[in-house]
Amino acid sequence: MSNSFRPKKKAEKEPPRREGKPISEDNRLKFLLGVFLIFFTFFLLVSFFSYLFTGAADQDVVQRSFPDLVLQANTKTDNILGLLGAKISHWFIYVWFGVSSFLMVIPLFLTGFRWAFNEDLFKLNLYRVILASLFYVFFFSLLLGYFVYVFQLDTTVLSGLVGLHANELLHALMGYGSLLLIALLLMAWMIFFHGFTRFDDYLPSSYLPKRHVQPRHRETEEEERSAAVRNVPAEEEVVEEPEVFAPSTLPKEPFKGPNVAFTIEVPEPVAELELVAATEPDPVAEYGEYDPKLDLSSYQYPPLNLLAEYGNAGSQVTQEELEANKNRIVETINNFSIGISSIKATIGPTVTLYEIVPDAGVRISKIKNLEDDIALSLSALGIRIIAPMPGKGTIGIEVPNKKREMVSMKSVMASEKFQKAGFELPVILGKTISNEIFVGDLAKMPHLLMAGATGQGKSVGLNVILTSLLYKKHPSEVKFVLVDPKKVELTLFNKIERHFLAMLPNAEEAIITDTKKVINTLNSLCIEMDQRYDLLKDASVRNVKEYNAKFIKRRLSPEKGHKYLPYIVLVIDELADLMMTAGKEVEQPIARLAQLARAIGIHLIVATQRPSVNVITGLIKANFPARLSFKVTAKVDSRTIMDTGGAEQLVGNGDMLLSTGSEMIRLQCPFVDTPEVESICDFIGGQRAYPSAYILPEYYGDDEPEPGDFDPSELDALFEEAARLLVLHQQGSTSLIQRKMKLGYNRAGRIVDQLEGAGILGPFEGSKAREVLVKDMEHLEEILRGFRK
Repeated sequence: MSNSFRPKKKAEKEPPRREGKPISEDNRLKFLLGVFLIFFTFFLLVSFFSYLFTGAADQDVVQRSFPDLVLQANTKTDNILGLLGAKISHWFIYVWFGVSSFLMVIPLFLTGFRWAFNEDLFKLNLYRVILASLFYVFFFSLLLGYFVYVFQLDTTVLSGLVGLHANELLHALMGYGSLLLIALLLMAWMIFFHGFTRFDDYLPSSYLPKRHVQPRHRETEEEERSAAVRNVPAEEEVVEEPEVFAPSTLPKEPFKGPNVAFTIEVPEPVAELELVAATEPDPVAEYGEYDPKLDLSSYQYPPLNLLAEYGNAGSQVTQEELEANKNRIVETINNFSIGISSIKATIGPTVTLYEIVPDAGVRISKIKNLEDDIALSLSALGIRIIAPMPGKGTIGIEVPNKKREMVSMKSVMASEKFQKAGFELPVILGKTISNEIFVGDLAKMPHLLMAGATGQGKSVGLNVILTSLLYKKHPSEVKFVLVDPKKVELTLFNKIERHFLAMLPNAEEAIITDTKKVINTLNSLCIEMDQRYDLLKDASVRNVKEYNAKFIKRRLSPEKGHKYLPYIVLVIDELADLMMTAGKEVEQPIARLAQLARAIGIHLIVATQRPSVNVITGLIKANFPARLSFKVTAKVDSRTIMDTGGAEQLVGNGDMLLSTGSEMIRLQCPFVDTPEVESICDFIGGQRAYPSAYILPEYYGDDEPEPGDFDPSELDALFEEAARLLVLHQQGSTSLIQRKMKLGYNRAGRIVDQLEGAGILGPFEGSKAREVLVKDMEHLEEILRGFRK
């Protein structure tokens, strides 16, 4: 047998050689990376969803560096995935792309699926999915950023900072026309990526023009075939356009079609009935518009002569001082080999702003790092560098003036800008660096958070804001709730109690100084807020301004509980003391009011001299977009209150920074002395007033009254209704009776005492709600029948 036909011996298996493989070819590592990406996408998805609800509360944590947070063992976050979830979701949603970051999950998950299972999910083209996801992440960030920028929304969660800053640049180039550029970007993407070339390919067939072709019947086709066999020309087919009939000219004879016959009948036109709407009497034409000022129609606004005049009007900066400062700034910058193209000065009441334009190619950071060197050369305290100036191509250097100008309250009150301000709640905040009077609207802020070290002008600032409102608003239009834990700062306003102040029922003083009464007042304002929202819901309006306008037009009936709603301004002079003594009991109602009370006309002004993170918590800070800081002692305090440094460089005595969202302004607060405030309050307090202060809803706290002796013969008329209400809700709350049955404090308290005596409610348990001892309505009806006998 030939060797060629012999079966060959199987080659002995050689042991596999362990040669080094690239990482991408190692299946185990590839599988591990794929599983990791799948789990990471779920991590991102959960952290993103959690951030939408907890991002505001975690702002004070995510602003700090990650190593510092890791070293602090007691750091807590509200994000469901902890510190790492809060940090990652903050970067993706707040810093980068906003809610469009959710689209990043898609390519990551598909990539992980391919690596883990070695196939594409749903047979998708992974490269196109990744490319499309990246485009739409950026596109939706850009599109949503347009609306955030144009409508000045107080959030970057929608677009992220990438979309917002991109729209700032586009708006500077094209204005509102930047939306056309965004639409053009989408069109280009649809053409080059999705192959979009014709609109009619994407329209339903019903929107396209139709060609009218006469249908060919079976008989016609057979005739043509037979004619072709006989060489007989068939009748030419005639294509006719269908005749359009008006309704009045449609034929009434039966129409014989090829198969089925049908008749079209046109009904005779029915004479239209002339409907005459019932006219209701117009109350405005009969009684005129409602005037909320009518009860105090003789009220006189405080005159300007109650305010003092100060002699140092005008700037005190000399030409020699300007030249000397300019030369020292230029010399110091030149010493570090930095060239300057131009420099100009703007003189303010407290500081002078020197704006410089550096030579091309100079890094801004190099100039910003010279802050201490410039301060040394000028021998000045409080040098502040703004690099770059918002909206300008310059770098600003603020240098304190040697002789400062006293900004008097009278000078700003007499200005045309304040006298003609058409704001709902106009407040004077001070003068800018360019000597312009800055008037803000508290109704649009809508709340103000103030901070400043002791003696830097915080109490004067509060007096300035309150004085502004006293000069512009009638007592029927605004009410103050004043909280003064120090007991001496706001006592002057006691004289206008029956004109402008609001208080709890049966309270001894309108200005609240006791911590327990502060808690009750804050919870009472929450009840007031809920009641106002119910009124707005019944009136089908969105805010208190629309509601009052509708009430003035007499379109809301007082018989249904509607009334004119004045603005309520809550002023807390020292938050740190309240947070130290009450903590969460104060923080929660303040945060709830800050979140919801804007639309119904309740606005907060909260001040503190200790702006630390345990006083200005993330829950409070997130709901105060407007922040005002006087001089603070440390840079960390400035970052806590303003989210940036700078407040520690202020020079004191009313020098302050105001942040309203993305804009920061340096102001000099006007000065109003205690005798001036006293004169204003004396003038208002000496006029005819309301019978009492504005009464807030009653709230039961720890001081709930003890139940008296129970007498079944003296049951309240609403006893049975209240009993059914509490048993139905299984909640022994006095405030529930107040809200649902619209009763006052005393009557609701008596009914609760009677329910306890009847064995329906349990005893008083401090801040907890009473236990409902009756668990079903059948048992309750048996008890009530016993009282009827």
